[in-house]
Amino acid sequence: MRSRCLPVMALAVLSLAACARPHTRTVQPLPPRVLQYPVEDPQPTQAQAVPVTVPVAQGGPFAPEPPYMLDSGDRLRIVVFGQQNLTNTYSVDASGKIAMPLIGSVPARGLTPQQLAQSIAASLRRGFMRDPSVSAEVVTYRPFFILGEVNNPGQYPYVAHMTVETAVAIAGGYGPRGSKRDVIISRTVRGVMTKFKAPINFQIQPGDTVRVKERWF
Repeated sequence: MRSRCLPVMALAVLSLAACARPHTRTVQPLPPRVLQYPVEDPQPTQAQAVPVTVPVAQGGPFAPEPPYMLDSGDRLRIVVFGQQNLTNTYSVDASGKIAMPLIGSVPARGLTPQQLAQSIAASLRRGFMRDPSVSAEVVTYRPFFILGEVNNPGQYPYVAHMTVETAVAIAGGYGPRGSKRDVIISRTVRGVMTKFKAPINFQIQPGDTVRVKERWF
């Protein structure tokens, strides 16, 4: 009886050993992933277009006007109180100066009329007058220019509080292909030329060049 039980017990021990052995599964590793990121070219090539933006002027017929700066072509009435020989009408010449008795050439370009009056008074104090009182007022503004798609492009006298629309009307109106939305103004301030896009109700200044561009549809 004992001899019969031994084989049975041996089989049971082997079965338990097989169950206790951990089951090992071979996993194949995945191939490494290669991440690709777009590389930006810091320098544009000839085939790439570089956008250029033109600043747009903000303003209208009731926007506050910037201080008026004198330049060549302006005519001013300068009054030196109590000095009839100095009181007269003077023009700003091509060099941006006015010529007065006693003090000679006085720079005017880039100054407001009030600043010019102060400069003249300061020059008169240096050996000519003790306490001069000077005023300066523009009597004739330098002209403006209008070019492009208008019926009569050219140079015209400036009128106070002019807008782009007024300038176009003075030049005979828009041409057949004139664009009301594409008007460029060129303006020189203290010797620096600036260009910007302006709406039709934008106030222009003496010496401005208004260019009405062509519409394509």
